[in-house]
Order: sequence, then structure tokens, then C-alpha cells
Amino acid sequence: MTDVQNSNNDMFVLNTGETNQNPSDLSLWAMVAEDFRTNGSEYFHQGFWALFWHRFGNWRMSVRTKALRIPLTVVYRVMFKVTEWLCGIHLPYTVKIGRRVRLEHFGGMILVAKSIGDDCIIRQNTTFGVRGLDNLHGRPVIGNKVDIGAGVVIIGAVSIGDDVRIGANAVVTADVPPGVTMGGVPARILRRAEPAALDCGE
Repeated sequence: MTDVQNSNNDMFVLNTGETNQNPSDLSLWAMVAEDFRTNGSEYFHQGFWALFWHRFGNWRMSVRTKALRIPLTVVYRVMFKVTEWLCGIHLPYTVKIGRRVRLEHFGGMILVAKSIGDDCIIRQNTTFGVRGLDNLHGRPVIGNKVDIGAGVVIIGAVSIGDDVRIGANAVVTADVPPGVTMGGVPARILRRAEPAALDCGE
């Protein structure tokens, strides 16, 4: 399960972008193929292209020779901005993303988290980020199998546990334990999963 204790400071150390943070168990092209399937096998799916350039941005950091990496960086920066313009998705490569993430629907996504786990669904008009300019390191950690509704806001150094559902337009400003359904402003627990339904990884 995802650790939801803020006392674990290592969980909230930001990725500096100096290394390739793509999942290490797949090659770049195997990962792209998986993202393509996860996002409906649609060539014009905006979420797929946002993930493609995110994966590319990380992969280029595995090129050790700086002279060879410079043109890749230029391509990444241009396409990152094009993706923002055309797809309405802001997803910096410094956000660590797991596998089989689906960015559903078009637009309004500002996804400045520390990390996003495996098998997450994120819908339109969602915002992940800091609470204020006084703490630019305070970014959310999203667990595995998190289902995030349209218009959700998750801000600050909070941790979202595994198997969480967050209803549309909820505002999350505190840690969320695994296996719950959240809703409201500010978000509160609406339902808890049965213990047997949670995968404790044991």
C-alpha cells in the first residue's frame, strides 16, 4: 500500500530531472505501446500524446553524452509546449509516472505532482500542485489504482493511498488513506472499502 505518512520526507523529495524516471521494466517503445493501448488505441487521443512526450522527455536523460542529448532536449521542449497548446495538458517530465496511466478526455489538466502510480485514471480539468509559492516542493503523491473525477483539485504535500476514488470537483488538501471514496469541498471520506477488497500486497 502507499505510505500516507508525511513524516517520511523521502517520499516528498522532488525529482530534479537529471535521470530517466520512466518505469525501468520496459523499453521506451514497449512503454509507448502500453500507453497507446491504455488510452484506447486511438492515434489522436490527447492523453496518449501527453504521455508520449513525457516518456520521451525522461528517456532522453538516459543519453549520457550531453552533445547528443541537446537536440533531443530541443525536440522535447518544443513538443511539450505544443502538447500544452493542442491537448490542454501540462505534464512536466519531472513528474514520476507509473504504468498504464489513462489521461481521459480533453483539456484543463495541470498535473504537477511528485509522482503518479500505476493504473490511475485522471479526467479533465484536474489540478495537482502546490498550495502556494512559499512551498514549491509541496506536491502530491498519487498512489496506484486511483480514479480521479473531472475537476478534482489535489494540492500540497499530500499522499493519496492506493485504490482511492475521488469524486468530481472534490478539493483534496490532506492525506487520503487507501481504499476510500472521497468527495466534497474540502474532500471527506464518503465510503470505505471492505477490508477484503483491499490488496495489502501480502
